[in-house]
Amino acid sequence: MKLLVAEDEPKTGAYLQQGLTEAGFTVDRVMTGTDALQYALSEVYDLLILDVMMPGLEGWEVLRMVRAAGKDVPVLFLTARDGVEDRVKGLELGADDYLIKPFAFSELLARVRTLLRRGSGSPTQTTVKISDLEVDLLKRRAVRAGKRIDLTAKEFSLLELLMRRRGEVLPKSLIASQVWDMNFDSDTNVIEVAVRRLRAKVDDDFDHKLIHTVRGMGYMMDAPE
Repeated sequence: MKLLVAEDEPKTGAYLQQGLTEAGFTVDRVMTGTDALQYALSEVYDLLILDVMMPGLEGWEVLRMVRAAGKDVPVLFLTARDGVEDRVKGLELGADDYLIKPFAFSELLARVRTLLRRGSGSPTQTTVKISDLEVDLLKRRAVRAGKRIDLTAKEFSLLELLMRRRGEVLPKSLIASQVWDMNFDSDTNVIEVAVRRLRAKVDDDFDHKLIHTVRGMGYMMDAPE
């Protein structure tokens, strides 16, 4: 999936680009409304993420011209303005969603995935399965070998991340940013504790272990060979 991020604040733009890239998306980033319009009209994107206030052209103007060109790509607005009038204006111009700054990256990622599901004509993956562990992403329910596993919201998010990236070693920094929306601090053991608790629920009562530690690198989830 290819995304365009138009954000004039360099730090925020780089943070979004890095986070979305780590989440598995291809991301182009621009810093002006003029560049955003040029990219949006010349490239094919699955989603546009537009800041409202940008040099050159405001996000609203970019959206108006993109829609006038006949492109129905989903658009998510980012703005520091939380007035009802601003939100209504964006939605009337054809925006699909609106996120007020400051926001948690986890919320942005959830909005992005929702818009991409809504915009795709293909059926959405609603379950993920590894060996005898099956997770229902809509009902947020996990079952292993027919046994229901009760998980907290963070445990479910961690499990979903590991299962979606099956066979891939995920560093603690990526897990921290995707699940806890924070920069990883090597002095904290929050990731180790969370993985230990998840293992206790998912693996401890079963012979075949699915969550694996790769020393010095991170964690991986896969079925035993």
